[in-house]
Amino acid sequence: MNRTVLSVGAVTVALAAVTGVAALTAPEEAASSAESLGTAARKPVERSTLVCPSPSTSDVAETAYEAFTPKGGPGKKGGAALYPAERADPQDPADGKDGKGDSDGKTGSESDSGESGKDSNSEDDKGSEEGAGGEDTAEKEKGNGKPFLSLSSPGTPVAAETDDPEAPALTGTADGPFAPGWTVQQTTTVAAGAGRGLQGTSCSVPDTSFWFPGASTAEGRQDYVHLTNPDSTPAVVDLELYGKEGEEKAEQAGQGSGEGITVPPHATVPVLLSTLTPEPVTNVTLHVVVRSGRVGAQIQSSDRKLGGDWLAPAADPGPGQVLPGIPEDATAVRLSVLAPGGADADLKVQLAGKSGRISPAGHESLHVKAGMVTTVDLKGLIKGEAGSLVLSPAEDGEDAPDVVAAARVLRGKGSKQETAFVPATVPVQKRATAAGNTARGTTLALAAPEGGAKVRVTASPGSGGGSPKSTTVTLKAHTTKAFTPPRPADGKGGYAVTVERLSGGPVYASRTLEREQSGVSGFTVQTLPDDRSTVAVPESAQDLSVLNDDE
Repeated sequence: MNRTVLSVGAVTVALAAVTGVAALTAPEEAASSAESLGTAARKPVERSTLVCPSPSTSDVAETAYEAFTPKGGPGKKGGAALYPAERADPQDPADGKDGKGDSDGKTGSESDSGESGKDSNSEDDKGSEEGAGGEDTAEKEKGNGKPFLSLSSPGTPVAAETDDPEAPALTGTADGPFAPGWTVQQTTTVAAGAGRGLQGTSCSVPDTSFWFPGASTAEGRQDYVHLTNPDSTPAVVDLELYGKEGEEKAEQAGQGSGEGITVPPHATVPVLLSTLTPEPVTNVTLHVVVRSGRVGAQIQSSDRKLGGDWLAPAADPGPGQVLPGIPEDATAVRLSVLAPGGADADLKVQLAGKSGRISPAGHESLHVKAGMVTTVDLKGLIKGEAGSLVLSPAEDGEDAPDVVAAARVLRGKGSKQETAFVPATVPVQKRATAAGNTARGTTLALAAPEGGAKVRVTASPGSGGGSPKSTTVTLKAHTTKAFTPPRPADGKGGYAVTVERLSGGPVYASRTLEREQSGVSGFTVQTLPDDRSTVAVPESAQDLSVLNDDE
């Protein structure tokens, strides 16, 4: 016993000398302390990374960007800027010479005349920078010269425009007070041709896995997945496609297989999905798997008759999914679901509308075979009021299979139809941010599929001036509320909207933009997951109980 006391005392003195603080803890206290280690506090992120895909190769396209960071981030020094990324040529071996994969000939990358208009919540912000290439990326970007779009101060949006058919993809970082909630909206108006209408997307966070239900390799439609690498080392990517019969396999490995695609540093690679299937497939789900490094990934979809839009990644596989904000005047809704695991999934299909949840007649349930895409056209789903699709396991239990889901939404009739996509999304944890709103044609949809909730919606100043304006919104359980968000007082230019959950159950959000173009009511829908303003940081404490060798 004396030997133990002396040993603990000696170690205590040593710890005190090294750390300046030491404390002995009784075994009972140590157990209590150990239990508290699982508690995580949420702290503001210190660094964020975003990537924006190249907008369009159309000569009749105009793209507007708006960047915004809400006020309230810690510190005084920092910045946020986006820089052009190079477009990599997968046919040039030099583009991928430093990667671990062989990119030569392995993608159906678009040619100079090939894309849309001419004929189309992993988190990077954990504390400081996560993932490869953080500081190196910043240095490389600074070496590229003048940024395309940079923020001057949190709380005020900044806008930019381009009509260049060769406008590049963008990558960038935000740090200090500019990092928490940094959001960039990219909205393109295509006047004519395939994909005509309004195409919008929120610039995305790089990650290592993405799911895209709702994609297609059908004739008359061109779906390009844009893979953008923000880091200073190459990324190697595999593309997996699933159809109604299971995984779609290329006829042979190598060219067009979707395997081992190298995305060079600070570069983007667009891949035409129809080059990855031997025959056209109307409904497919794409899984982007990053072997090394990380990328941003989004699909630009264009249809010769139905316009086009960007398809953002859906929420990660889960037993239930929520697709918020189906517009009130939708004329057709096609739901695509995949169960990526080894078990079939049986789902309840419900619509959370203005007054509560209903089950679509004839589509109250959905059976999804494992590894196969199941699609259903929900005719007559929307009858004059906006709603949110809610998918949940048919039977309660912890073993319900995971699924991914997205919906293609059409508005208009005949030759004036337009397309948008609503992928499943995650609930707002603390705050969501949508940039690029306009005085006309902006609708915010908030869904509370479980319990009621209260949220605060705030409009930022406009990019040309004005002052913020807030309102509090109460959501009833099992409903969706669609409304015009507040506008900045005396505001000019575009503005941002933040959605903060104050109390109650989970809240899911989306924002719809619409604009008249040559008699066609163009529209685009962006789901609004949490804006990554905070990250969970586990609490830590000293525990010297391991120094007590009593049995």
